[in-house]
Amino acid sequence: MRNILLIQGPNLSYLGKRQPELYGKTTAAELDAMLRAHAKANKYRLDIFYTHSEAEAIERLYRGVDEKLDGVVMNPAAFLFAGYPLRDCLRALPYPYVEVHITNIERRGFHSILAETAVGMVAGFGVRSYVLGLEAMLGHLRESGSRPGARKTPRPRAAPRR
Repeated sequence: MRNILLIQGPNLSYLGKRQPELYGKTTAAELDAMLRAHAKANKYRLDIFYTHSEAEAIERLYRGVDEKLDGVVMNPAAFLFAGYPLRDCLRALPYPYVEVHITNIERRGFHSILAETAVGMVAGFGVRSYVLGLEAMLGHLRESGSRPGARKTPRPRAAPRR
């Protein structure tokens, strides 16, 4: 059985209440239930971790190595602006990363510094971005031929943007 971690960055525990005109009215609890149902229907284990702290996110990601995670899907939220330590952590991980955003961050004028470490990004589809991101992760794992819990080699460091 696949083992996937979902990390929810700063302020995402307040979904449904915080700027519903941007992020919708689905609460964090409702989103969690929807994603757990997706995991059950698609036969993978999903651990959901909320944090407002970049240090906690990094600690959770490194703990995932010992847990033999198959992949991480993350909405980095505000970490996308200046999360350089988080980016360095993602570069070192032996499992793939898919980035998700509720809104289209490019349309809003934001650029994710974490995106270079991701195998892909899903953005702009509201809370459906999470399901699409999880589907993308499952597809990536199938296509890469990795066995559940198998260790992968870390991705090479990307060249700096110019």
